[in-house]
Amino acid sequence: MRRVVLKLSGEALASAASDETIDATTVDFLAREIAAAMDRGGLELAVVVGGGNIWRGATGAMAGMNRASSDIMGMLGTVINALALQDAIESHGRPTRVMTALSMDQVAEPYIRRRAVRHLEKGRVVIFAAGMGNPYFTTDTPAAQRAAEIEADVVLKGTHGGVDGVYDLDPRAHADAVRFDELSFDEVIARDLRVMDMTAITFCKDNRLPIRVFDLMAPGNLGRALDGAPVGTLVR
Repeated sequence: MRRVVLKLSGEALASAASDETIDATTVDFLAREIAAAMDRGGLELAVVVGGGNIWRGATGAMAGMNRASSDIMGMLGTVINALALQDAIESHGRPTRVMTALSMDQVAEPYIRRRAVRHLEKGRVVIFAAGMGNPYFTTDTPAAQRAAEIEADVVLKGTHGGVDGVYDLDPRAHADAVRFDELSFDEVIARDLRVMDMTAITFCKDNRLPIRVFDLMAPGNLGRALDGAPVGTLVR
C-alpha cells in the first residue's frame, strides 16, 4: 500500500476518562502512530477526521435545528480537530497540510485535488477537513470520495472504544459476537453491517476501493495494517 486514506472519528480525539472534547494525550498518541508510520518510508498518507466530539449535525436536526445549518457546524468541528491533529503531528517532525472543502484561507488550504496529490508526493501528511462542503453527509462519504480522487489504494477505517473490526453483533453488548476477517461489499450491504455509512460503502464498491476496519487505538496497529497484516476486517 503506497497511498492510503485514514478515516478516524472525532470521538477518537476525545478522552474516555474525562469530559475533554479534544484530549491532548489521545491526540499525541494518534500523532505518534501516524509519524511512526510515515517514518517507515514508502507511504503517502491522507487523513479524514470527523467532528462528532464537538458537534453532530443529525443531533442538532433532531433538536429542531435546520439540518443544513447543523451539518455546517459539524463541518467546522472537523476543521478544529484537523488543526489539533496537524499541530500534534508536526510536533513529531512530520510536515502536514490541512485542506478544507469550505473556504477559510487564513487557517487552511482549499481542497484542490492536484495540489493534494502533490503534497502527498512530497511526503506531507494531508488532513482533509470540512467533509465535502455539503450537508446531509457523514465524514465517511468524503473519506471514500477523497480516496477515489487521489487514487488511494485503500481506506483504513480506524475504530476506537475497543472494537477491533466488523462483527455480526455489537461486541460491547453481545459476548458471543463474531468478528469477520474478510467481507465482500455485497455481504456488508445485505447484512446492513455498520462498517461505514451505506453511501460510503456503495461508493467504495462502485470504485473498487477496499476498506480495512481496525482498532486504531492499539499501539502499533496502524503500522501492522499498512504492512498488510490481518488486523481487523477487510472489506472488498
